Amino acid sequence: MSGLDPILRELREALPELSIKENEPLSEHCSFRIGGRCAAFVEPASEREIAELCRILRAHGEKPILMGNGSNLLISDEHFERVVLHLGSAFSAAEQVGETGLYACSGITLRKLALTAAEHSLTGLEFAHGIPGTLGGAVSMNAGAYGGEMVQVVRRVRYLSPELELRETDEPQLSYRHSRFSDTEDVILGAELELQRGEETAIREQMDTLMEKRRASQPLNMPSAGSTFKRPVGGYAAALIDQAGLKGFAVGGAQVSEKHAGFVVNRGGASFEDVLRLMEEIRERVYAASGITLEPEVKIVRP
Repeated sequence: MSGLDPILRELREALPELSIKENEPLSEHCSFRIGGRCAAFVEPASEREIAELCRILRAHGEKPILMGNGSNLLISDEHFERVVLHLGSAFSAAEQVGETGLYACSGITLRKLALTAAEHSLTGLEFAHGIPGTLGGAVSMNAGAYGGEMVQVVRRVRYLSPELELRETDEPQLSYRHSRFSDTEDVILGAELELQRGEETAIREQMDTLMEKRRASQPLNMPSAGSTFKRPVGGYAAALIDQAGLKGFAVGGAQVSEKHAGFVVNRGGASFEDVLRLMEEIRERVYAASGITLEPEVKIVRP
């Protein structure tokens, strides 16, 4: 029995088509492959279902945990007596708007979004092709790589407010790994992007070049959440970690990647606590060596 049973019954009555998986392991839905089970893993198929789901939860004093591709999350091993709201394939559509715009739903992967832009001969998203996240998360944290960031292309964001109102804003306030949506209860539903005309072959060649750079320098064959720490002012987290002699250093199943010191990887059986302890050790040793305090880029999710 779950304390959420009355809520789940109400959800099934109000939304009979809603996909609800009970006692779902979150480790299967994040790139770190770490995480406990949640009471309910819910995958809405429409904005209406999202709004009704949030209305019912709010009426019971609950709020959902939002999840896209789970590529920037470190999730606790504890049980989550919570509803996880997953925006996935049902929110992966994208369409051209005008000559140089794209509107895409928040669950679309950045890879698919970049490929869609290329198909329309639109340039500006090549940097995003290899980022393993979805548009919603990328907007929320202003994701970036290889000199590109979402702030360069995002023009308007559609979202559901905590008051359950559908709204749009052309002022998402994107800054380094942050936006007005960071740490709020807003549910990003989609975004309009402004790109430029380009040549499809050249766009695809640039995406391939950046992907090869990524494969050559990053431990893509091991579970991780990407860059573990934000870039500090006047330096790079990976270089500072390497200079502190931590490349390859491990705590339990969590290890500083031997290929790229900016990544903490799950080398097998890593727990939530393994990663947290390793991150704290990194922060302490880097501070001792350089006087710089590293701030986590990975989002830590607890019940």
